[in-house]
Amino acid sequence: MERLVKVTRRGQTTIPVKLRRRFRIKEGSHLVVEATEDAIVMRPVTALEDLAGSLSKTTSRRKMNALLDEMEGDEE
Repeated sequence: MERLVKVTRRGQTTIPVKLRRRFRIKEGSHLVVEATEDAIVMRPVTALEDLAGSLSKTTSRRKMNALLDEMEGDEE
């Protein structure tokens, strides 16, 4: 699906609404921007809270990061 978008003088552009909905991009979402040989690729970053499922209501990002750090230490 190709869409033509305009770049403003400040380097900003608008992601078409159909693509924002498809990839669940909302205000405040983060995107990874990569350069390939002939293209600029933007990919949405999944928030840690989204991956947590039901835990997202009972824990914080800090607690989850601490748990992940602890788990990485166990692998060594």
